[in-house]
Amino acid sequence: MKDLRQECDLKSCFLCSSCIPDWLPAITAHKKNITFKKGQEIFKEGDTVEGIFFVYSGKVKVHKRWDDDKELILRFAKGGDILGHLGLGDDPLYPISATAVENTVVCYVPMDFFESSLNVNPLFTIKLMKLFANALQESEKRMRNLAHMPVKERIAQAFLSLKNQFGLNTGGYIDIELPKQDIASYAGVAYETFFKVTQEFLQGGLIEVNGKSFKLLNEDGLKKIVTGKKD
Repeated sequence: MKDLRQECDLKSCFLCSSCIPDWLPAITAHKKNITFKKGQEIFKEGDTVEGIFFVYSGKVKVHKRWDDDKELILRFAKGGDILGHLGLGDDPLYPISATAVENTVVCYVPMDFFESSLNVNPLFTIKLMKLFANALQESEKRMRNLAHMPVKERIAQAFLSLKNQFGLNTGGYIDIELPKQDIASYAGVAYETFFKVTQEFLQGGLIEVNGKSFKLLNEDGLKKIVTGKKD
């Protein structure tokens, strides 16, 4: 972790894009730019909430302990996204962890300033309420999928979700490099199960793997797996 002197553009992140222009000098005065190397924790489950983070550049996984030796990746975040907002409840502890999956720069603001921003900027408050509502809906959907969707469908859905969120790079691969264990944790399956199913996907011409990069060769085929449709 390293503090940076560079200034963000004051328009990309969830906070800056939602506040009135007159509030931007206050953000400049209170924010801190921090860089995290790949694999570094931004905050961890159980830490005391002292502020909120906004991703300026890079990619982050948001995860939670599943049991003593497993984790469940709840979502991924990229530039413009907010981190740590689930710690805004009455219990001032982060209920999840956030870890950089590539070199990442975040903007950090202390909690008292974040709360002042909510009081001064009604649009920001409304957008945050909608963010919580969407997050709750997505969480309920994921829990339903984990409980009822077969593993093959969950893995296919994980690939499609990553493609929809991050798009493709110039080589046609999903624009995020992840170890297979992370995708297994995102799909909520054991690594051994993930390996077996992806071998089936490879042999069926659905995906291509190059190290930590994945290409969807037959997106329609993956969608049919998710919906349970057969040719």
